Amino acid sequence: MSVLQGLVDSPVGLLRLAADDACLRLIEFPDPRHPAPQDDDWQEGDNAVLAMTRAQLGEYFAGRRRIFDLPLAPRGTPFQLDVWMALRAIPYGVTIRYRDLAERVGKPSAMRAVGAANGRNPLPIVVPCHRVIGADGSLTGFGGGLPTKRFLLQLEGAMAGEEDLFGLAPDGGQARRTLGARR
Repeated sequence: MSVLQGLVDSPVGLLRLAADDACLRLIEFPDPRHPAPQDDDWQEGDNAVLAMTRAQLGEYFAGRRRIFDLPLAPRGTPFQLDVWMALRAIPYGVTIRYRDLAERVGKPSAMRAVGAANGRNPLPIVVPCHRVIGADGSLTGFGGGLPTKRFLLQLEGAMAGEEDLFGLAPDGGQARRTLGARR
């Protein structure tokens, strides 16, 4: 099946999208650290899945969408797929620590492996790896860069708005909510 790809402008820069006629395969930031594998049959074009993805990303960045309803087909190892599925269960506006995510996938000592799976996530934003933070609550690696991660968390109200990084004033300013945080 042929995969079509195109660019969509967003508040965090141009995103490259790729999808076949059935599922979204890729959302990629400019200059990715880990470029997604691409088959020879990928070509520029448009289809219903790409149009739906552009629309839902637009709603998300406008603060009108909290859950993505897209058919997804990420390619990865069984462990990566488990991590990415667990990421989809993290609610909008909530952060989780790598340690807690590792426990959720049944590998409590695999925090580094969970971090590596996050780094290889081919569908950032939709599979919200930006919602994972360090053990001390700090922002840690993100394929789109830490300013983008900060912006996404501010947009979702998971982080107090410290500065307007992309020329948009994210709704929020609420205190960060963290799942699994020790109180």
